[in-house]
Amino acid sequence: MTRIQSAMFFVALVATAMISALPAQAKGDPAKGQAAATVCAACHGPTGNSVIAMYPNLAHQHPEYIAKQLAEFKSGARVNAIMAPMAAGLTPEAMQDLAAYFSEQKLVIPGAQNLDLAQKGRKLYRGGDASRKLPACASCHLATGAGIPSQYPRLGGQHRDYTIAQLKAFRSGDRANDPNSMMRMIASKLTDQEMTELAEYLAGLH
Repeated sequence: MTRIQSAMFFVALVATAMISALPAQAKGDPAKGQAAATVCAACHGPTGNSVIAMYPNLAHQHPEYIAKQLAEFKSGARVNAIMAPMAAGLTPEAMQDLAAYFSEQKLVIPGAQNLDLAQKGRKLYRGGDASRKLPACASCHLATGAGIPSQYPRLGGQHRDYTIAQLKAFRSGDRANDPNSMMRMIASKLTDQEMTELAEYLAGLH
């Protein structure tokens, strides 16, 4: 087992232990979420599969992550001029309902368009870069891009443009709602080209 693989294994063990220690969260009502999701459909599609690459796919995302982002859009912890007013009127229960609905929907994978970029992105995603102390993305988001519920979001099958925009927002500090500044630290080490390569790979990952 290589040093990077050992580090990935250790992170996975820690994350699993953290998840087991978390208190149980109330689960939302998907039926109520579906009714409320009509407002979300213009940007994210009726089933959470956005046809506009600047808006994220929400389908099959972890419900804990969706609810967290909605709460932070409302509180201002995550700044977004479009989502802040959308989340402003949502109760915690409504957030859980929306999260439950979108998490149950089937994700439509956009697919990579440039295989050369995707291959380069795969190498960085799975192996990181030890020379720059850049961890493998797979350490937290798993080799399949599925993420870990309650901890790390699903990245596989996300739109390329959206992924690039979020990495740049983490790098600039415009997005600062990541626990322990982890994503800001990682994004600060990535070049624009590497962000494009990662995003290309993730668009086809499932």
